[in-house]
Amino acid sequence: MTTSLPRVPRPAGRIRRRRRIRTAAAAALAGAAAALALTGCSGLSFQDDICSGGEYPVMTVGSTGSACVEEGEKVPEGYTRYPEGKVPQKVDDEWDVYWRTHSLDEKGDVIDVPHAG
Repeated sequence: MTTSLPRVPRPAGRIRRRRRIRTAAAAALAGAAAALALTGCSGLSFQDDICSGGEYPVMTVGSTGSACVEEGEKVPEGYTRYPEGKVPQKVDDEWDVYWRTHSLDEKGDVIDVPHAG
């Protein structure tokens, strides 16, 4: 003859508390994911470099084109270096945006390029 011990039920309050914690954690996680999606991760700034390491940016003379040149190599014909202090470093930074509608002429003067942008 086997005798089984009486089953002791878990207190209902303990189970409800665990469910509330899981629900609150899931809601917080969903809220954080929604906030990141809505802000476009604006708190995290990831911008691509204009050129890769070991390269420097150059611009076309009289137009808004640009290229990257290996360090130590000469600027190709038809291109020029950006003016000192006005070199774009990251995509969409202040100077990258500026040079989309401006360029340098053959004398090195800044010119507007109205059809660009």
